[in-house]
Amino acid sequence: MAKSRPEKKREHQPVTLRVLPMQPQIGDRFTDASGEWEVAGRPYTTAGGKAAHVRVQRVGQPDAAETRIWGAHERVAVRRG
Repeated sequence: MAKSRPEKKREHQPVTLRVLPMQPQIGDRFTDASGEWEVAGRPYTTAGGKAAHVRVQRVGQPDAAETRIWGAHERVAVRRG
């Protein structure tokens, strides 16, 4: 009878992606010069689809929320996981 192999435990590593501003999901995180932010609302566009708005909050500080605006063609680096 053959012995079964013990399962390897895999640690879940966050994945960094470069996405368009309409693609971040709630819970994604990104870092800029002012600190680490978490996406708190769904993205939406204005100006005929040329500007994308995303509601974000500081990680661990839900009272520090603001809206970020990016051009719809720009790429944003976010971490999922």
